Amino acid sequence: MTATPDPPGPQHPEPSRRRPAILRAVARHYGAGPLHLLALLASFAFAGYVVDRLTTVNDHVGIAIWFLVTLVAHDLALFPLYSLADRSLSLRARRHPEALPKVPWINYVRVPVAISGMLLLVSFPLVFRLDVGDYRSATGLAPNPYLGRWLLITAGLFFASAVVCGYRIGSRRRRQVPT
Repeated sequence: MTATPDPPGPQHPEPSRRRPAILRAVARHYGAGPLHLLALLASFAFAGYVVDRLTTVNDHVGIAIWFLVTLVAHDLALFPLYSLADRSLSLRARRHPEALPKVPWINYVRVPVAISGMLLLVSFPLVFRLDVGDYRSATGLAPNPYLGRWLLITAGLFFASAVVCGYRIGSRRRRQVPT
């Protein structure tokens, strides 16, 4: 039995498709692309803004307690829960690979779950109407629409993710069909 050679093709991308020299130099010295560096700098700028805003608050003990509680709640409760859910989805994908599409579908579940979870984490007192009096006295508004809006945003995130996943699956199938 002889092995079939790979089809002939260019070994190196065309010069017009190569990255410019400055981008290659950044990637070589920095270790990642310039978009990674830009995202990192933006994150540091945002963190600096948050620290600046927190220095104007008088309740430093309350902020420290809130930070420690959220840190412990995440590490002891949330992280094991979403790790277990992610692991169970990944195991299903490994046990029954024929039943699932060949695109990395797990990310199309992870992203909407993560964004929806973050929105719920930030606004859960209003979504579950736990602190109605303080919110109403501070804003003059009722927290009634928060649950419906959170559910709509979650449904929209999953719908958009399903559309993008479906498009990726369809485009992959179109490329694989011989013409």
